[in-house]
Amino acid sequence: MASGTKHLLRDTITIGGDLTVRRIGFGAMRITGPGVWGPPADRPAAVALVRHAVDAGVNFIDTADSYGPYVSEEIIAEALAPYADNVVIATKAGFVRPGPDEWVIDARPKRLRECAEGSLRRLKRDCIDLFQLHRIDPRVPMEESLGALTDLQREGKIRHIGISQTSVDAYEQAKKTATIVSVQNRYNVEDRGSEDVLKACERDGVVFLPWFPLGGTGSLKHAALQRMAAALRATPTQVALAWLLARSQYILPIPGTSSITHFDENLKAVELSLTTAQFEELSST
Repeated sequence: MASGTKHLLRDTITIGGDLTVRRIGFGAMRITGPGVWGPPADRPAAVALVRHAVDAGVNFIDTADSYGPYVSEEIIAEALAPYADNVVIATKAGFVRPGPDEWVIDARPKRLRECAEGSLRRLKRDCIDLFQLHRIDPRVPMEESLGALTDLQREGKIRHIGISQTSVDAYEQAKKTATIVSVQNRYNVEDRGSEDVLKACERDGVVFLPWFPLGGTGSLKHAALQRMAAALRATPTQVALAWLLARSQYILPIPGTSSITHFDENLKAVELSLTTAQFEELSST
């Protein structure tokens, strides 16, 4: 790894006041089979990728019990357990997986407890650093779902609580039941639908985890990414990640991949510096 990358990976962000991690994490959804279902085609390669990510300086890993299901968590444990003291593992619960590319929300309190207990076993952890409600269940009062997580928190089974794919109103409601330290929403150069949620996180000092960092293709924004990438001798994904890092000090990108080569390529985003004009062009609506 280039020395510049090592230096820039010293930049950190703190989650919940006590979990300090590097400014770019690793999303572990893609270390599963097609449709986020079943095992990957090459499990040893997936294990090697997770180890490589941590060896490269990344110490925030984001996963979910629904990735596989269970496969991603099992691979992370195989790769990293026993864990280094500075490695932070975040997982999520709130989906049932009937099959490939199928996602059914289920955030009943009893099931969330079962999911958390299962994640602890699979991840080989005594306590989950960050446990996120993957989706708010419209059939279950939010305070009941989050109440199950606060019970687990009091029992010492999870340290911090986050929520995923939420609105500002739901975020404000969630704060009445639990101390929310992170929000994970879809957000990228092209899809700025969660801009108001990001601003609420900035106001409260809450970490914002954007997923799907590149966005779609064929748009004017994507054409701008391609043009800037050519000028910077980078890739569009690197530019998109650099924009996220510059957009807010509370953003913690978690790009995912199944390839060490692609991971290394993504990580080089920390070396990019966008000009003011480039940043403003990508930030414009």
